[in-house]
Amino acid sequence: MMKRLLTISLILLSILGAKAQGNVVDQVIAIVGNKPILKSDIENEFIRFQSMGMLSGSKDFKSEIFEELLIQKLLLAQAKRDSINVSDSQVENQLNARIDQYINKIGSKEKLEKYFKKTIIELKSEFRSDIRDMMITEQMKNSITSKITTTPAEIRRFYNKIDKDSIQMMPEELEIQQIVRIPIVDDKEEAKIIEKLRNFRKRINNGESFATLAVLYSDDPGSASRGGELGYTPRSKLLPEFANVAFNLKTDKISKIVKTEYGYHIIQLIDRKGERINVRHILIKPKISAKSEEKCISVLDSITKNVRINKMEFDKAAAYFSEDKETRQNGGLIINPRNGSSRITLNTLSQLSPTTASLVEKMKIGQISEPFKDLAKGKTVYKILRISKIHPAHKANLNEDWSVFRDLLIMKKKKKILDEWIKKHIKDTYIHIDKSYQKTDFKYKNWIK
Repeated sequence: MMKRLLTISLILLSILGAKAQGNVVDQVIAIVGNKPILKSDIENEFIRFQSMGMLSGSKDFKSEIFEELLIQKLLLAQAKRDSINVSDSQVENQLNARIDQYINKIGSKEKLEKYFKKTIIELKSEFRSDIRDMMITEQMKNSITSKITTTPAEIRRFYNKIDKDSIQMMPEELEIQQIVRIPIVDDKEEAKIIEKLRNFRKRINNGESFATLAVLYSDDPGSASRGGELGYTPRSKLLPEFANVAFNLKTDKISKIVKTEYGYHIIQLIDRKGERINVRHILIKPKISAKSEEKCISVLDSITKNVRINKMEFDKAAAYFSEDKETRQNGGLIINPRNGSSRITLNTLSQLSPTTASLVEKMKIGQISEPFKDLAKGKTVYKILRISKIHPAHKANLNEDWSVFRDLLIMKKKKKILDEWIKKHIKDTYIHIDKSYQKTDFKYKNWIK
C-alpha cells in the first residue's frame, strides 16, 4: 500500500510540476499501474475526433474516450512487464505517415506549419510520444491475439449465419499504379549550404549571436522567431540523427553540420536537465534546381510514351524506374492506407494527396496521366499514374470478397479474446479513478475498486 501511495505521489508531483511550468491547470483523473490519465487527455482526444468528424452516436462520447484510455494504459502496463517496445525508426516511419496525411489534406508543408503556427519538427515532437504508445499498444494487442486462426470451413459457416439482408454493399474500387521520380539536390546546392553553415559556425565562434543568425537565416519558421530555440525536449521527441549529435554537445558548443530529412542543421546546446535538452538550431533547406525537376519530367515523359505504344509494360517500368521503395516492387500499385490492400475506393482517395485524388477521379481504366508534381513524406516528387483495374460496386459475397468475411471473423475472435484479457487484467492491475469520475458509464464494470 505504501508503495502505491508513493507511486501516486511521484506521478502527481511530476505532472503538477510540468503543468506549473506551462501555467496550465490540469487534473489527474486516473492511474493504471503507474500510468496517469489527465483530464486534458480526454479533452484533446475529443477535439481530435470532432475535427475528423468521427464522433459516435453515443450520448457520452467522452466516457467512451476515457475507457479507451484506461484500456490503453492497461495494455501499456502489461507491455512494460513483457518488455514489448518499438524502435525509433518504426516510430519515425509512422510519424512521417501521419504528417504526410496532414500535408496531403491541407496542401503543403508550408500551409500546415502556418495553420498550426508550428514547424513540422515541433509537430513531430508533440506527436512522437503518443504514436510510440499507440504502436506499443497495438503490438500488445497483437501479442494477445497472435494465436487466432481461421479455416475455410469456419469462414463459410460464419457467412451462412449472416442475415443476407444485412450484408454490406462493396463500393466501386480502383487499383492505381504509380511511377515516382525524386529530383536530386545537386552537388553545387549541397556545397553551397554546407559552406553557408560553416560560415555561420565561424561567425558564432568569433562572437556573433547564434540566436540572431537563426532569426535572420533559419528556414525553420517556428523556431527562427525564437532565435532557433526548441525548448526542453526529450530524446524520443527529436529525429534520431539530430538527437545523437545534440545530446553529445557541451553547453554553448556548436555542432558539426547535421543532415536530416528536412535539410541541414547546426545545433547549439543551451542547457541539459537529465534526459531533456534545450537547443538552438539553424536549418537550411535545399532548393531543387529547375534542371533536376526537368530531368524527372523528361524520364517520366519517355516512360509514358513507351507504355502508350506498347513498347514497355507499366509494371516493369515501375520496377526499373520508380524511386518509390514502397510500390516499385509490386508494379507500382498504391496501397490503401486504411487496410493495406491494393484496392482504393473513391472515399479513401482523400487519404492520398489532393493532386493524386483529383487526377484519379478524371481517369479511365488503362489511362496514363501526364507527369505531375506531388508531395511524398514532405518532399517534392514527380509522378505518373495509371488506373489498372476497376472493381464495380456490388453486394459482398464469398466469391469476390472472401477476405472481407475472413477479416470480419478474425475481428470477432480478436474482440472476444481481448474482452476476456481486459476483464482478467483489470482485476490484477493497480487502478485508481478519481471520485468525480467513478460514476462514468463504463462498458467494463470492474474499473472501480
